[in-house]
Amino acid sequence: MPGRDMQFNTEDGPRQITPRRLIIAGWTGRDTAAVHHHIDELALLGVAPPTQTPLYYRVSGDLLTQAPKIEVLGQESSGEAEPMLIALDDRHYLGLGSDHTDRGLEAHSVAASKQACAKPCAADLWELGPLFGHCDAITIRSWIREDGSWTLYQQGSLAQILPLQTLRAESGLETGDVMFCGTFAALGGVRPAQEFRAEMHDPVRDRTMSLAYRAAPLPVIS
Repeated sequence: MPGRDMQFNTEDGPRQITPRRLIIAGWTGRDTAAVHHHIDELALLGVAPPTQTPLYYRVSGDLLTQAPKIEVLGQESSGEAEPMLIALDDRHYLGLGSDHTDRGLEAHSVAASKQACAKPCAADLWELGPLFGHCDAITIRSWIREDGSWTLYQQGSLAQILPLQTLRAESGLETGDVMFCGTFAALGGVRPAQEFRAEMHDPVRDRTMSLAYRAAPLPVIS
């Protein structure tokens, strides 16, 4: 299902984009050992291993949001900072998103858990073409609020995931498509959190984009 119109900030000014498809790429690490580490940490939560790597999950385009608050069922969900690709007719863009996921549901079905939560993203986009020469140097970090303080939750660089050109080609990314490109292991293990923030930093151009939101839990009624 196509998403709603969204406005992003680009180097050329505001740009309105209507997501045609939203794709969540999983298990995209370049380092096989790191991929298996992430599989193992999710296995501790009861998540079945993937049938192949990488995988490309389809979810509703309506899940993509720039809202500072999302609503989730219960208190078992958490975010995952990821680079985000947007394909348009004239150019491609790199952004920052969070694959917010219901961890309880994930133990039963990864595909269902991907569809269960909104997918927050930053309002900024960088044109992808000029980045190809130094994509691997771009870093991503995320934090969660625990016991009233911000705790570093993820830290990595695009060198740790498959090249964006590879993911773009393998996924069949077409005009209007948005794709989350994979994430990094959680420091201290995957765990629920209601407050999440992330940043992506380009050291060559010395610029940073950021994302912050709160996941408000809805009561689980039975």
